Amino acid sequence: QTKNYRTCEDFAHYLSQSDIEIPNRKSLLKFLAINALELSAPASPVLLQQQHEQQTQRQQMHEKQNHPVGWLQLSGHPESIVPTCSGVVRKRVNTLNDNEVLAYRQISLEPETLTIVPRFFGSVQLDTGDRFIELQDLLNNFKDPCVIDIKMGCRTFLESEVNNKTLRPDLYQKMLAVDENAPTAEEHKAQAITKLRYMLFREAMSSSQTKGFRIEALRLRGKPPINDLKTIRSSEQIFQTLEQFVGSQRNVQKEIIKRLKHMRSIIEHSTFFQTHEIVGSSIFIVYDHSHVGCWIIDFVKSRPLPINIKINHRSDWIPGNHEEGLLKGLDNLIAAFEEVYNKSKDLTRKCLQI
Repeated sequence: QTKNYRTCEDFAHYLSQSDIEIPNRKSLLKFLAINALELSAPASPVLLQQQHEQQTQRQQMHEKQNHPVGWLQLSGHPESIVPTCSGVVRKRVNTLNDNEVLAYRQISLEPETLTIVPRFFGSVQLDTGDRFIELQDLLNNFKDPCVIDIKMGCRTFLESEVNNKTLRPDLYQKMLAVDENAPTAEEHKAQAITKLRYMLFREAMSSSQTKGFRIEALRLRGKPPINDLKTIRSSEQIFQTLEQFVGSQRNVQKEIIKRLKHMRSIIEHSTFFQTHEIVGSSIFIVYDHSHVGCWIIDFVKSRPLPINIKINHRSDWIPGNHEEGLLKGLDNLIAAFEEVYNKSKDLTRKCLQI
């Protein structure tokens, strides 16, 4: 059963539980990495079968469906990721000229920018007609790591998705189901809202609009993933969640901040990022006892900017200006990790004084 940890108290209670049955860790970690690559998927995992006697049955099922062993299906979405050889995953694309394929090809021309994204090994079309891009498995070489998936931007939808100004009763009903006080008097009267209104309402339920990022999911060492954190919104909730993620490991905190600042510098100077709006991408952070990794992933919704349009990735979005808040979110994310680092330093001093 998927739980919604709406408050930090719920989150802390969850973490304090000692009798949680730990599912297969590799399966959970593989899911979270793959879910991060497929960010349009819901954050509720389909856990792999765990018992040894089920492995044979699952393998036979894969063979019957012509799926390779290790294939994962995300709940409610088409199968999109195929783990292949060690260190590589295949991500399904519609054509070999999809926006994400073009994005990785352009990024491949920038040696510095390559350091902040998963390695791109090319694209492939199978005899079946299925098309994939081949990407670095971000969890390869990590042992039982902590992982966090943070969706970036104040806006996680394309302008083209909300251009239609048709009033939609279905979206009004969806809004009511979440918060019956959210619609205005005029919207109550019409019993319908536009898609733009609904998307902005949805973004406002998380920290996306105010902070430029939202925490999607995380997994701590020795714990199953927490995969419904989208309603974490306040600065205090964000602080407590990041504090739980990095713990008291100051070397990890320092390395994450260093890597995020490096990422910010690369984005600020990258030709690719200067000429594209980056919508719906995530920052994926992984660490274990000896390694720290940090990447920006998922360019499905990256789009070249129209001629004569320039953006700084920090300004407020006004329909037509193509700003998405990527760097605003990165600024705030760095500040949030720095707050955790500084407060842990103060705590260390107090302990030493005692």
